[in-house]
Amino acid sequence: MSRTPENLISQTQTALERVRVTAPLVQSITNAVVTNFTANALLALGAAPAMCDIVGEAGPFARIAQGLLINLGTPVPEQCEAAREAVAAANEAGTPWVLDPVAIGALPVRTALALELRELRPTIVRGNASEILALAEAGAGGRGVDATDGVESALDAAVSLARRTGGVLAVSGPTDLITDGERTVRLSNGHVLQTRITGGGCALGAVLAAFAAVDEDPMVAAVAAVSTYNIAAELAAERAPRPGSFQIAFLDALDEVRAEHIAARMVIA
Repeated sequence: MSRTPENLISQTQTALERVRVTAPLVQSITNAVVTNFTANALLALGAAPAMCDIVGEAGPFARIAQGLLINLGTPVPEQCEAAREAVAAANEAGTPWVLDPVAIGALPVRTALALELRELRPTIVRGNASEILALAEAGAGGRGVDATDGVESALDAAVSLARRTGGVLAVSGPTDLITDGERTVRLSNGHVLQTRITGGGCALGAVLAAFAAVDEDPMVAAVAAVSTYNIAAELAAERAPRPGSFQIAFLDALDEVRAEHIAARMVIA
């Protein structure tokens, strides 16, 4: 598929329509802080959420889901085992899966698990710059879930990880960086209020899994997911300028966003 900016805009519009038409079933093994918001974000977008993270069920469910998110925000022991089980089943079934290595670096349990899962070839890895540097073993991580490194400082690490995993790296920041190890694009949509609500980044991981379920090119899926999500944030911020009202407006905007919003607003280089 062509990846010129013009074609990526068109492919984003097509991928969004596919999500709406097919309602992909997305299994989310995610952190306890964001479960509700993540499920609601998927529903608002048009996908179907399933928060199946029990050992003995996570693997069988990954075989029937269309997409899988592994988010390491609150890695309690049973959830760690469920993540391993789900990833193994997803790889066997050909289910695309997303790794979100939340707050790795200084924290030993999640860091070890992230490095283990890295070797199982995630379809897409999403994180902030500090998390991506830590996953590449080129940095110590950020301040908890907050990045202390700039997006561009993680470019080499992201390219290296993409080549290592055979997948796509999505580095979140004021300008998002998406790379498959050969081509890199930068996306400049979004709003600062996304950083002032719980789950603003984590729910994006699930949205990435939804788009990966409907587009066989992970690069296109990542660009489409990030752009759609961030354009919805812009729409929400225009009518809800404070964090509490923004969170509700954001869910409404994920339902509202359409092809014409993509065409008018998507900023890609």
